[in-house]
Amino acid sequence: MLELVVAHYTENLNWLRNIPATLQKTVYSKGPNAEVEHKTIPLPNVGREAHTYLHHIVNRYDTLAEWTIFCQGKPFDHAYDFKKTLQDMVLEPSSLTCTGFKPGASQRRGFHWLGHLIDTDDNQGQRLFQPWSKNEDGRGLDLVGFHRALFDNDGPPLYTFVLGAQFAIHRNLLQQKPVSFYERALEVSVAFPDAAHCFERSWDRVFDVVGLDPDWLAGRLTVQLKPMKHQQIG
Repeated sequence: MLELVVAHYTENLNWLRNIPATLQKTVYSKGPNAEVEHKTIPLPNVGREAHTYLHHIVNRYDTLAEWTIFCQGKPFDHAYDFKKTLQDMVLEPSSLTCTGFKPGASQRRGFHWLGHLIDTDDNQGQRLFQPWSKNEDGRGLDLVGFHRALFDNDGPPLYTFVLGAQFAIHRNLLQQKPVSFYERALEVSVAFPDAAHCFERSWDRVFDVVGLDPDWLAGRLTVQLKPMKHQQIG
């Protein structure tokens, strides 16, 4: 019923020892050394986690789990309680079918952002991406061009999303679009500049959902979903 898909590079994967044993997992690695213990599947080091997720969708389109949980190799930076979230999903899978697995975090059943911080960027990345500490040259993020490449339109002026590019998706919702769309998205993930950062802001739109309830947001651009606390991740 549930499958965890991990986009790995060089992160320590020992945390996978502590997830529910009944949770199926698939780990794709783009790092220089394979993780033998966790039986990683090697992929070329292109397109960051967006390429990994889309590779899985395209290649498993007809054999997807009922729910697929997509996450980074170190999911805790953006979802400090990620292990507890997985445990809750396994113990109470019915909670996934309810609107709002996280407070206000889903307007339509079938898609759930996973993380602890909601934020907003504009369609040129000037609010978040340009001043980001890891963006050393201060370049913008061309979400208009990205939207044209993937959806054939300019997209919205603002993107409100949960940071971290981590989410759960039901196969029925995912399969409402043909595999050809995801093949196109896979190409975009490699060819378009900073595509992974564009996808991070757009995963709900990829699946034609509004991932955050605008009524619940009430105009807020940034929302801390849970208070931060120390979390041991080993």
